[in-house]
Amino acid sequence: MFSYRHAFHAGNHADVLKHMALIATLRYLTTAKDTPLLVADTHAGTGLYRLDGGDAQTSGEALEGVLPLWQQYGPGAPDEAKAPEALAAYLRLLAGFNAGGTLRRYPGSPFITAALMRPQDQLRLFELHPTDSRLLDKNVAELPNAGQIQVVRNNGFTGLKALLPPPSRRGVVLIDPSYELKTDYAQVMSCMQDAMQRFVTGCYMVWYPVIPRPEAHELPRRLRTLAQQADRPWLHATLSIGRGDQDVSGRDGLRASGVFMINPPFVLKAELEQALPVVHRMLRRGGGAAWTVDTSK
Repeated sequence: MFSYRHAFHAGNHADVLKHMALIATLRYLTTAKDTPLLVADTHAGTGLYRLDGGDAQTSGEALEGVLPLWQQYGPGAPDEAKAPEALAAYLRLLAGFNAGGTLRRYPGSPFITAALMRPQDQLRLFELHPTDSRLLDKNVAELPNAGQIQVVRNNGFTGLKALLPPPSRRGVVLIDPSYELKTDYAQVMSCMQDAMQRFVTGCYMVWYPVIPRPEAHELPRRLRTLAQQADRPWLHATLSIGRGDQDVSGRDGLRASGVFMINPPFVLKAELEQALPVVHRMLRRGGGAAWTVDTSK
């Protein structure tokens, strides 16, 4: 169960979708009210990745993800001024981790959140992988606001319970396991059902891979039902880059992913509808490439 390492996938198209949505959400919630915000990340990874390192270069997934967008819309790029706001904010945040205009370091969700936190906010990071949890602890210790961040070597599905509801009654929960095990899908639903009972007004973001597995197709439907039963707004966004050149194994990697949010910021729908067509145009590689944004309203 510890074979998955996000370092091989950092900056891929799934990260682009997930992190654009996360940044847009945090930018809104940290400006809407002064009340402290608790952010919980159930599967944090190491927090920071090298795109010029062996792991990322072995997979090359950033070449079909963030790198084309950076080259076309990043700082000093030909179309920097034309980038939709969600894409522009995403690339600006990445620029803060990469001096000199070359994209070498890619922040995962823990470092993205840390960059957007205010002094009154708190971040709780769960990571069970023994190597990744040690690297996460080391990386977080170097952040200027490390005192606001706690790294917990625990299963985020179960560890989340102790955090909800936060004292401020304002919180964001990111749930993005590897789905390496089929049981991850059921654990996501169990975690979400418990979380909604404890903290129905929280902002929840669930990332999942769009793959030919029944559990993957059923997950967003079950999350939509959960939101509807609680009478809470929801948003569901997907991005597919389509079919690519297959290797000798007959595989061409992850083609699509989705994010399902309960209680999303009201501005997120419009921001994603402006950004995803641009991202889709830059990253599409064959048949099946598409994007969607559906909401409860």
